Amino acid sequence: MIFYKNRGSGLFFRRLFLSLVFPAILQSALAYESRNLLQKSATPAQVKESLLSKTGWIKYPAYENRQGWDVFTGALKNDLIKDGEANLAYQWKVITASDYLEYERSGSRVAMEGPFGANNAALSRLVFAELAEGKGRFMNQIIDGVWQACEMSSWVLSAHLTAQKSKRSLPDNREQIIDLTSGDLGSFLSWTWYFFHNEWDKVNPVISSKVRRNIQDRILDPYTARSDYWWQAFDDKPGILVNNWNPWCNANVLACFLLLEEDKEKLAAAVYRTMISVDRFINYVKEDGACEEGPSYWGHAAGKLYDYLQLLSDATGGKVSLFTKPIVRNMGEYISRSYVGKDWVVNFADASAKGGGEAGLIYRYGKATGSTEMQEFAAYLQSRRSDKGAVNEGRDFFRTIENIACEKELVAAKPGLSNAAYTWYLQTQVCFLKNKEGFFFAAKGGHNNESHNHNDIGTFSLYVNETPVFIDAGVGTYTRQTFSNERYSIWTMQSNYHNLPLINGKPQQFGAEYQAGEVFFDPKRSTFSLDIAGAYGKDAGAKYWKRRYTLSATGLILEDDFELVEAKAPNQLNFMTWAKPDISHEGTAVVEKEGCRVQLQYDPAVFAAMVDVVPQTDARLSGVWGNELYRLQLVARKKSRSGKYKIAIRKI
Repeated sequence: MIFYKNRGSGLFFRRLFLSLVFPAILQSALAYESRNLLQKSATPAQVKESLLSKTGWIKYPAYENRQGWDVFTGALKNDLIKDGEANLAYQWKVITASDYLEYERSGSRVAMEGPFGANNAALSRLVFAELAEGKGRFMNQIIDGVWQACEMSSWVLSAHLTAQKSKRSLPDNREQIIDLTSGDLGSFLSWTWYFFHNEWDKVNPVISSKVRRNIQDRILDPYTARSDYWWQAFDDKPGILVNNWNPWCNANVLACFLLLEEDKEKLAAAVYRTMISVDRFINYVKEDGACEEGPSYWGHAAGKLYDYLQLLSDATGGKVSLFTKPIVRNMGEYISRSYVGKDWVVNFADASAKGGGEAGLIYRYGKATGSTEMQEFAAYLQSRRSDKGAVNEGRDFFRTIENIACEKELVAAKPGLSNAAYTWYLQTQVCFLKNKEGFFFAAKGGHNNESHNHNDIGTFSLYVNETPVFIDAGVGTYTRQTFSNERYSIWTMQSNYHNLPLINGKPQQFGAEYQAGEVFFDPKRSTFSLDIAGAYGKDAGAKYWKRRYTLSATGLILEDDFELVEAKAPNQLNFMTWAKPDISHEGTAVVEKEGCRVQLQYDPAVFAAMVDVVPQTDARLSGVWGNELYRLQLVARKKSRSGKYKIAIRKI
């Protein structure tokens, strides 16, 4: 059901009517749906019957087929070889016990992730250079790289090793954990083994045997034996959090089994097991297909679901496929709808404000689901790419080789951006509005226990002429604190550093029970409204705080209508901005950035304005915004138990 598009079907209008009149009922009814689409698409016996041999489904040339690789790599061949040549003298890094322990000692993830990531990036470039050239020139380095990887105690990130029974960040040889990176490396080495094991055997058969045994011990056996990895989500209960880890890990596991498992009974059982697990993710995602983690995570959530589904479809000759399902297409088109322009995206939750996505992935997803919008968006991103030959995705072997496979089509595709005037994600309660005057508005409802959650119910972002003016800062570099009980001590997670009020001096609270109420979207009036009182908890004492946004040709109107149990402190409206607001004239705040000049108007009899400077010392944030962000604070001049506020934002 693609109910957010401008369609004339009766079903669309019934959905729209329900979204306007009965939002609370729909939220409750559609919060979790046991669709089980994969399990309904095939029985275990049908999966076994459908599975093809590797030579039947792998569409890439064998390593020995040099003419095939010349055709396959085409114009990319020389660039792939140059990338490998730059790593011929690479010194493989040892990840020490201290590197792992640094996560416990200081909270740093980089100490372990830095050298591990560098090794993986070098290995990927060497492998694809050898595949492209085929002369054996890179093979010694490749052997050293895979040998070094197999000598590691674990392929799991230090931050993720706390999933061990020991709860510590040093690898425990009594237990194998499958996380994002162990899965990535397992899949990468499986593909590398597939292409090179015959060549390795000419050097020494121990190399192939060692790689094969490592993948068996670290991926295949643990996945079959264990059902308690949280991301597997085998405990199928409404309300359980299932995020990008699920399709990401399962896509990697599926690749390992498809490439290495020779016993068809075991292979079919493992494939079906991944189908049960991935169904949990599809069940968790709302029917509207929105990525609650934001565009930066789309490639790891919907994008990884695509990778999984493509592998599954390939391996079964298209007999097990979900690409015609509306929810799968909805999930895909989220990435094109959330794009603002000039690489800016709508970045709720932990997403970065800049990005857009991987052009090759988006193109393939669009082609698989029949989405012209996605294919044109991918071509647009490709046209903006400064390094036209950059296709390597590091330790993600499947994406790199698929990027190579679709590069010619992508380059020839017609670029374009979505022209939808609005996008309404009914269940996720996210709204995008844009108009011909250059305004792009985004706002959200939802609850405060979403994946990669920020306490941000009711916040908005406003872009003018593709420039962010009122913003969501995003998130800084991940540390131990980011995913701990200290998360909401970080300023970027707090509602008072979003475009939201402090009610009675209180910010929003964390938890699924803190949620939006009375969420309405009216596309004819370009209005989005909701009651955010439920996000603040008892201490704020809000009976209701109804916020309404209206976008028109002249700008954005924000209206708050509230009633409190008692007035304990003056209310405060916060606005995060990229440029420093000029508040020299009472009643107005002027924000000017990159030739875009916007004025916020308020009642000076009701509010006093002040500006906080928010220094950006974190590289992840300063890389997007520069050295400073700003918080415009409109502080009520008196305590009020009830009232109405009105803010107007216009171009000047």
